[in-house]
Amino acid sequence: MRTIGVREGEREPTLIEKPRPDPSDGEALVRTLRVGVDGTDHEVIAGGHGGTPAGDDHLVLGHEAVGQVVDSNGTALSEGDVVVPTVRRPPNGGNEYFEHGEADMAPEGSYHERGIVGAHGFMAEYFTSPAEDLVRIPASQADLGFLIEPISISEKAFELAETSRSSFTWEPESALVLGNGSLGLLTLAMLDRDDRYERLYCLGRRDRPDPTIDIMEDLGATYVDSRKTPVDRMPEVYEHVDFVYEATGYARHPFQSVQALAPNGVAALLGVPGPGEFEVDAGAFHSEMVLHNKAMVGSVNSGRRHFEAASRSLLELPRRFLDDLVTGVYDVSEFERAFDDGDTVIKTAVEFGTYEER
Repeated sequence: MRTIGVREGEREPTLIEKPRPDPSDGEALVRTLRVGVDGTDHEVIAGGHGGTPAGDDHLVLGHEAVGQVVDSNGTALSEGDVVVPTVRRPPNGGNEYFEHGEADMAPEGSYHERGIVGAHGFMAEYFTSPAEDLVRIPASQADLGFLIEPISISEKAFELAETSRSSFTWEPESALVLGNGSLGLLTLAMLDRDDRYERLYCLGRRDRPDPTIDIMEDLGATYVDSRKTPVDRMPEVYEHVDFVYEATGYARHPFQSVQALAPNGVAALLGVPGPGEFEVDAGAFHSEMVLHNKAMVGSVNSGRRHFEAASRSLLELPRRFLDDLVTGVYDVSEFERAFDDGDTVIKTAVEFGTYEER
């Protein structure tokens, strides 16, 4: 079968022929429909993140997948079910995080992530997975189900942010999303569906005309050009905000976000920065956190319940928004196009097959 992977020492994705896998006990065989491409895939290809499975010289890419069960193999699934796989798997021997069903809370080094580190991904015509790691979704989501994994990341971040404010009545009215990539725009659209948020902002570094700015403004959000208005100047140019969602991985943003937050506000950090050193007014940072009851949470990966919530959220997102967000779906025969990252590219996917009604 055809797979798309990256070989050790190479910096370009390539087609790799592999045998079709056979499901082990407790696993189902899934025919892949579509697999999304995101920034993590580009980082893995560039060698800045992830790693190949032990004993292999390549990694099959892809962690944002949707597929259709072709062999339930005695599990509770049924042939024809449309499913989305979760990403994390236990390393050899497992650990307490997986035993407790909390793989998304495992620290770095205590998990494998399919298509990222230690385990082959889903960019293949078929893949196998334990049934408990496959989330059923409506057949109507067979075309866009690859968006459920990134949406689940935001579902978890929202959950953590809300939990951090659970000791009082938190009534947010404004939010700032840092990053105008596909994850940032999906998050913006999710916030737009939340009736509590009256004012939304999205920060980027783009010149008009630009398709991401168009999407922001179609959602009723205000575009914030970080070259003119850094995050810590938000209060003087616009306002203090109740919620900040950081999706860029820019190392200054967490410290600047504290200054942008309103009293009782919370910032959720999802971007992973590279090394960086700069001066910080530690006293001002500490005072803002303490005197104004601010909070900051870090979040990575997501659990099964977040995938289930993401499927429900996807049903609520406007079709026009989704059509603008997904700028290309490419057959596996032209998979290279899905890895283009020009200014007009927002979200792409590789198509391996189409849904078959049973």
